Amino acid sequence: MKGMTLEAMTVACNGTYYGKEENKQREVLSITTDSRKAGKDSLFIAIKGERSDGHNYIMSCFEAGALCCISEKELPDCEYSYILVKSSLQALKDLAELYRSNLNVKVVGITGSVGKTSTKETIAAVLSEKYKVLKTQGNFNNEIGLPLTVFRLTEEDEVAVLEMGISDFGEMTRLTKIAKPDICVITNIGLCHLENLKTRDGILTAKTEIFKSMAQNGTVILNGDDDKLISIHHVNGKEPVFFGVDYKEGIYADGIENLGLEGMHCTLHGVKAVDGIHSFDVKIPVPGYHMVYNAMAGAAVGVALGLTSDQIRHGIESLETIAGRNHIIKENGLLIIDDCYNANPVSMKASIDVINTAIGRKVCILGDMFELGEDEKQLHFDVGEYLGTKQIDVLLTAGKLAHELALGAQDYVDTNYQSYETQIHSYETRDELIAHLGEYIKTGDNILVKASHGMEYPKVVEELQKLELKR
Repeated sequence: MKGMTLEAMTVACNGTYYGKEENKQREVLSITTDSRKAGKDSLFIAIKGERSDGHNYIMSCFEAGALCCISEKELPDCEYSYILVKSSLQALKDLAELYRSNLNVKVVGITGSVGKTSTKETIAAVLSEKYKVLKTQGNFNNEIGLPLTVFRLTEEDEVAVLEMGISDFGEMTRLTKIAKPDICVITNIGLCHLENLKTRDGILTAKTEIFKSMAQNGTVILNGDDDKLISIHHVNGKEPVFFGVDYKEGIYADGIENLGLEGMHCTLHGVKAVDGIHSFDVKIPVPGYHMVYNAMAGAAVGVALGLTSDQIRHGIESLETIAGRNHIIKENGLLIIDDCYNANPVSMKASIDVINTAIGRKVCILGDMFELGEDEKQLHFDVGEYLGTKQIDVLLTAGKLAHELALGAQDYVDTNYQSYETQIHSYETRDELIAHLGEYIKTGDNILVKASHGMEYPKVVEELQKLELKR
């Protein structure tokens, strides 16, 4: 890893080096916090977690070939090289900042309340038309995951597309100090993490901390249809690049056609690509109106990094879904939308819009949405009312909060005589819901599965795939 000598890392994390003097100028080949991934000439960072203490695995890492370890504890009589620090977690971030500064790589930092992952995937698909791209995997977007993503970079990588997630003030300041993005993308300001951030204005303040350590001449790309983001007029003396459907002064979309579960079609305008200003039609192969916004964000980043309009269009059209994020599974006679990685009121409504476009019976299996603060019950109820306005055949919920969602849907059905006749069933736990799936699911059903990550709804998806179905 370029520049990651034991001496440089000791200085970067304000540690004390112990070991052979001749090892100080050696570079590590990899950095990990997982002792099972320690190998030849690796650096293992021992972190004490809630369930396990990495310090217990230091010697096994050396036996596996690790060159050095980061430790908060002195290691008496240790024959190997190690760096003693006050905080291994802080050392993790310090080393990621050092490694990022050693690499000649463009960084796209993505944040927002909703749609970070699908936006990341779209941007990465577009940029892959021209560059070697590394992107965040899974949920590696916080103060542990982001450094580990940075450590995956190599000198061959040309662009890093990094998702940056937060839940409190100050976190984004620490993340952007590591990432030092050249391009900052903010998808929207919604209703996530209200427990700590309290209001949408608080969320705006926390998210825009991403600008603090961005490149001085960097590019800011914002959703112009968001009432909070449109209030940002200058960052580092430069005007942001806006995209939107209603906002038509930057990149905008019209001619939007919903292709159901086959995706979306639209025309993008104002794309100032390297080959000139273009408008072009594009088919987005992932369902949901929000994907039009992702396509516009991808186009804006493509413009910023010198792609042609054809490269941008082809990149959008080559997009593939990933597990847990509007991932479509056709199995066991069912069409399942696996969108159960996480949930909040805005994304839940967007997913309900997606399933509502399906042809045939439509089933929503929904669970609790977490971190919504003191209004959490009302926010669930509101989503239920929204679902009541759609043509959903069956609603199944699990969890105390999701019960409010079911009540909202039932209230709408009961008070609007022309509403769709939705069957509504609510259960206390996910396992209880799973036990009753066979009573409601039929061959040919279109099914949305969505809840916050802590509900562990991938287990619902697994059960659906092996369910003995009614006909």
